[in-house]
Amino acid sequence: MTLRPHIRRGCLVLSVGSAWRHKQTGDTVTIQPGPEDGLPDPSLAALIGERRRLINLAYRLLGSLSEAEDVVQETYARWYTMSRQQQDAVESVGGWLTTVATRICLNLLRSARARRERYVGEWIPEPLPEPTERPGGGPVAAAGDPADHVTLDESVNMAFLVVLEYMTPAERVAFILHDVFHYAFAEVAEIVGRSPAACRQLASSARRRLRDARPASHPMPADHAGIVRNFKHAWEAKDIGALIGLLDPGVTAVGDGGGRVTAVLHPVEGGERVARFLLELAEKASGVVFLERAVNGRPGLVAQRAGATVAVYAFDIDGDRIKHIWAVGNPEKLRPWTTGTVYP
Repeated sequence: MTLRPHIRRGCLVLSVGSAWRHKQTGDTVTIQPGPEDGLPDPSLAALIGERRRLINLAYRLLGSLSEAEDVVQETYARWYTMSRQQQDAVESVGGWLTTVATRICLNLLRSARARRERYVGEWIPEPLPEPTERPGGGPVAAAGDPADHVTLDESVNMAFLVVLEYMTPAERVAFILHDVFHYAFAEVAEIVGRSPAACRQLASSARRRLRDARPASHPMPADHAGIVRNFKHAWEAKDIGALIGLLDPGVTAVGDGGGRVTAVLHPVEGGERVARFLLELAEKASGVVFLERAVNGRPGLVAQRAGATVAVYAFDIDGDRIKHIWAVGNPEKLRPWTTGTVYP
């Protein structure tokens, strides 16, 4: 006999080892070895082995760390609501988990547009720190469970994620599954419940959106870090001339406070306007220190006050000029930067 975790109301987190942690209460339910064979649930290793891939998939589909985590928790919870006979009938645990997680994400994407219409100000995807960065700003040898880390490649840089927001839910799912995770269109069709031809067309439409969105096509400049560093120094020095020189004439600055902290409600456009806006922020930001940190795999900045992270800045650079600035100050989107827990 194999014991399964009792599923309470709320979300469950599958942790490495034979235990589940209840997200809301913090209670841990341990899966004990079966008395007949002395072995734990044989599906547990397969489930744990899929966690990192599911986290990576859900984050790219949703652009939200917290929602990606919830999707994976819900996926595991659904697995454990099935009987052992039903579980044994599943030919591929990984395939089953991927299908369920993707369909949950698709439903969330369909409702996200309405929810984001009610969002205060601009909505920016949640920024990711390097797995080896701790909240205080310094490196650590290991940060949490590696299964919780998102692989930081071009498919998670901020410019790419922002373009994904303009795709339809079906386009986004088909594109991410096929072009990023290399699923065949026949497999994508089974997951999303459409024909392979329809999925091929959706992915093609998504690629056109990416090609039309100039920011997503920029390769990372060799001196990306140097440009961000010069921007930091010019901002700290309140040197408007230096700032304008680093900004593209058509630069856009977008802020996301989520109605929880003060942030510009609409994008600020134009090199001189953005430079003057940044100087206004500098005048008001007493005691704020800027740290150079990787944001979604690219050089960015973290603003801290009294050692606490208050904002994260991501940049899109074309040549030697900054084309886009994304500033996230919503505390709910800064959990990986402000707590000891590494979120996916």
